[in-house]
Amino acid sequence: MATDGIETLPVTYNYKVVRQFAIMTVVWGIVGMGIGVWIAAQLAWPALNFDLPWTSFGRLRPLHTNAVIFAFGGSALFATSYYVVQRTCQARLLSDGLAAFTFWGWQAVIVAAAITLPMGITSSKEYAELEWPIDVLLAIVWIVYAVVFFGTIMKRQVEHIYVANWFFGAFIVTVTILHTVNSAALPVSMTKSYSAYAGAVDAMVQWWYGHNAVGFFLTAGFLGMMYYFVPKQAERPVYSYRLSIVHFWALISIYIWAGPHHLHYTALPDWAQSLGMVMSLILLAPSWGGMINGIMTLSGAWDKLKDDPILRFLVVSLSFYGMSTFEGPMMAIKTVNSLSHYTDWTIGHVHSGALGWVAMISIGSLYHLIPKLFGKEQMYSVALINLHFWMSTIGTVLYIASMWVNGIMQGLMWRAYNEDGTLTYTFVESLVASHPGYVVRMIGGLIFFSGMLVMAYNVWMTTRRDVPLAISNSETVAATV
Repeated sequence: MATDGIETLPVTYNYKVVRQFAIMTVVWGIVGMGIGVWIAAQLAWPALNFDLPWTSFGRLRPLHTNAVIFAFGGSALFATSYYVVQRTCQARLLSDGLAAFTFWGWQAVIVAAAITLPMGITSSKEYAELEWPIDVLLAIVWIVYAVVFFGTIMKRQVEHIYVANWFFGAFIVTVTILHTVNSAALPVSMTKSYSAYAGAVDAMVQWWYGHNAVGFFLTAGFLGMMYYFVPKQAERPVYSYRLSIVHFWALISIYIWAGPHHLHYTALPDWAQSLGMVMSLILLAPSWGGMINGIMTLSGAWDKLKDDPILRFLVVSLSFYGMSTFEGPMMAIKTVNSLSHYTDWTIGHVHSGALGWVAMISIGSLYHLIPKLFGKEQMYSVALINLHFWMSTIGTVLYIASMWVNGIMQGLMWRAYNEDGTLTYTFVESLVASHPGYVVRMIGGLIFFSGMLVMAYNVWMTTRRDVPLAISNSETVAATV
C-alpha cells in the first residue's frame, strides 16, 4: 500500500497486554466497588464491621479508594493508552516484554495493597497510603510504563502526535513527579516509614499530590480516553482540534496550583490558601472547554444517542465531568468551603467525578474496545449495555444527591448557635439526621456495583461468542490512519 507515494509496511499491534488490562479493569471494578458498598453500608449499620480490626471502616476505606482509583482506573488507563498510542502512532509498542512487566508489576502493587491495608500497614497519606516497599515497586512499574509509552511515540510512523497522547503523556510524567516527591520517607522497618516532611509542609506536599492525583491521574488520563473514544464511537471528528490543544495547555498549567484549597482554615499560610482558591476558579475555563469540545463532537450526530448506549456512556460521563468541575471550583471558595468542608458534600463531589466521569468514561471505552480486542463484531448484548447504562446513571444520581443533601444539612447543623453561644445541635444529632442519606447512598452504590456485574457477564459472553472479526491476540493492518 502506498500513502503519498511512499510505500508503507503492515503494522502488527500488541493487543495482548491491552486485553489483559481491559479484563482486569472489570475485575478490579467489581472488587473496589463491592468494598465501597460494604463500607457505605457500615456507615448506615455500623455492626457490619463485625467488630474486627481488618474489616473496620478505617482500614477498608483506603482499600476501597486504592482499588477503584489505581486498580480499576489505573488498569483502564493502561489498557486505553496502550491501545490508543499504537493506533494513532501506527506503531507496535516499544517492547512486548516491558509492556508485560507493567501488567504483572501493576497487579503485584494492587495485591500488595489489598494485603497490607486491611492489616493496618499504612503511611496514612490520602491516596498514598502504601508503605515504602510497595511505593518503590510502583515507581519502577511507572517508569517502565513511561519508557514503553514514549518509546512507542518516538517510533511512530506518522509525524503528528494526536492530542489524546498529549493528555496520556502529561498524566504519566506528572504522576511520576507527584508520587516521587510525596512518597519521600525515612524507612524504619519493612512495614513502617516516616514522611520526609513535617507539619504544614507535609500537609501542603500531600495535597499538592492529592489534588493533582485527581487532576492528572483521574482527569488528564481520562481526557485522553475522551479525545479518542468519543470521536471513534460517534464516527465524527473532534469538534475543534484547536480547542483541544488550548484545553491541554491551560489544564496542565493551572491544575498543578489548585491543591491548597483542601487546606482552607488550617495552619497553611493565607496566601497559599488564596492562591489555591483563585487557581481553582480559573480552572473552570479549561475544564468546561474540554467538556464542551467532547459534547459538541456529536454535532450532526445526536440521533446516534437513541440507539447507541456506548455513546450514551461516553457523553453522559462528559456531563458529569462538567458538573463536577463546576462544583469543585465553587467549593474551593473559602466562604463555601467553610460550609462544605468535612461534610458529606465533599463525598458527593468526589463521587460525581469518580462514578459519573471516571467510571462511566472507562466503561464506555471498554465496551468499544472489548469486541476489537477479542476479534468479535460487537458486544454479546446491546440490551445489557443499555441496562448497565441506566443502572450506572441512576446509581450515581442517588449517590451524589443523597450526599449533597447530607452535606449541606451537616454544615448548617454544625455551625448553628444558640443566643448564649452554645451549639444548637450535638454531633450525634447531625449523625442521626444523616442516617437516611447513608441508606440512600448505599442503595445508589449497590445499583452501580450491580451494573458492573452485568458488564462482567456481557464481557464474559462476548469472549465466548463465536463471531470472529479479526485476530484476537494482535491485529495486522496497513499503516494508514
